Amino acid sequence: MAKETVIQGVVVRGGEPVSTGYARLLDEGGDFTAEVPLSATGQFRFFARPGQWTVRALVPGASGEQKVVARQGEPIDTQVEVTA
Repeated sequence: MAKETVIQGVVVRGGEPVSTGYARLLDEGGDFTAEVPLSATGQFRFFARPGQWTVRALVPGASGEQKVVARQGEPIDTQVEVTA
């Protein structure tokens, strides 16, 4: 049985996907855990242990974040809205 879960989603600005930038995964203490570049359609994916996480989006001229709770065996789909 897998000991990790999937945290995935899309970064949007004004309802439209953002294709340039990064998604960063922070643990419940706010410490950096991982970072991935956004796909051409603004998507990202992390593999993480169950627990509380923050997904922070860093794109040119804007940022945003979304808190999520990951549970083992239950993929998380989230959307991160960025603003200047």
